[in-house]
Amino acid sequence: MAQSLMIPVGLLVIAGAAIAVQAPLNATLSRSIGSPLAAAAWSFGVGFILLAALALMSSGSAPVLRLTGVPVWQLVGGILGAYYVWSVISGVQSVGIFTAMAALIFGQVVTALAIDQFGAFGLAVQPITPQRVLAAAMVAGGLILSRL
Repeated sequence: MAQSLMIPVGLLVIAGAAIAVQAPLNATLSRSIGSPLAAAAWSFGVGFILLAALALMSSGSAPVLRLTGVPVWQLVGGILGAYYVWSVISGVQSVGIFTAMAALIFGQVVTALAIDQFGAFGLAVQPITPQRVLAAAMVAGGLILSRL
């Protein structure tokens, strides 16, 4: 791997670890308050407050004011994030952290292949290759093995 990629990849590995820790924390919150949906809402609320404060401190109010000019579809990421948090809270209690993470990664890899192939959302096209298909198949194998 090129040295210029080490820092961003390292940050993503740490983010992956954070997701694995976030899942049982949120599942515990869900059990404590008796609702996966409410736990997802509280988790998102705390994250929103932190991110809003950091965004305002680093960029001021200009980005907030520009929100009125963005297409609505660009805000769908928040809906997808909410679905992600709720689905992990709901699923981790029945399948465990390892299988939940394997399933998430498999879904991400398959979707990423399609997004890359078509250059969706203005990204550069990255064609599907046999190596990439094999990588996705290996992730699928890991998901299957996680439940044997």
